[in-house]
Amino acid sequence: MKRVFSFCLMSLFLLSLITSPGLGQKASDILEKMIEAQGGRKVLEGIKDTTMSGTFEMPMMGISGTTTMYQKDPNKTRMDAEFMGMVYTEAFDGETGWMINPETGGVEPRSEKALEYAKREALGDEALLHPEKCGITYAYKGKETIEGKGYFILEATYSDGYKVAVYVDSKTYLTHKIKGLSLDMMEVEVDTETVMSDYKKVDGAMIPHSIVIIQNGEVFMTITLTEVSFNTDLEDSLFEMNE
Repeated sequence: MKRVFSFCLMSLFLLSLITSPGLGQKASDILEKMIEAQGGRKVLEGIKDTTMSGTFEMPMMGISGTTTMYQKDPNKTRMDAEFMGMVYTEAFDGETGWMINPETGGVEPRSEKALEYAKREALGDEALLHPEKCGITYAYKGKETIEGKGYFILEATYSDGYKVAVYVDSKTYLTHKIKGLSLDMMEVEVDTETVMSDYKKVDGAMIPHSIVIIQNGEVFMTITLTEVSFNTDLEDSLFEMNE
């Protein structure tokens, strides 16, 4: 059970919230509308930390449980998951990535590959509002119709060369899904889609409360959020590795 979770539980969900203006007028126009759809610059600039709680299911493994995910600007994240009487934790404090093995309860550093993902995943609204500081650019890749609905496709390129495709609802300008690579349970990179729906307004910000993560064409995990809160003054110690 050591690798029953991967960073995709938190990472691709967070990526759906970090969209940032990039190269090309079309991409910039779409992304400015996305910022407005998510609540506007004033609301997003006021969010310094986020806590999201809910339930999850992993249908292929017959596992379900509860999870809480934390993010603090500028680059800290943590995810706790409880299932089968065990607790699993993944965190990144801005420099160090670590996990708690649910079988032993021991604290372990993350691998170098996982750390590469963690650094990208931990970016908060700074990446949305000031992408030039984070080395992220966007390019418009056209429009696609899926089940009768139109979506703009934006390709995000990070400074390390990592790319993801963002599908944006052409009417609401809310993120429909993210396509890119993530790590599976053996820390092998796999094609992953994260589909978001059931958007609800929380303190002025639009947040998807239903998330489906698909790896290599099969549903890996579904997440249903039941509570989202902002600016609860999360302590830095929450994200730091303790021996």
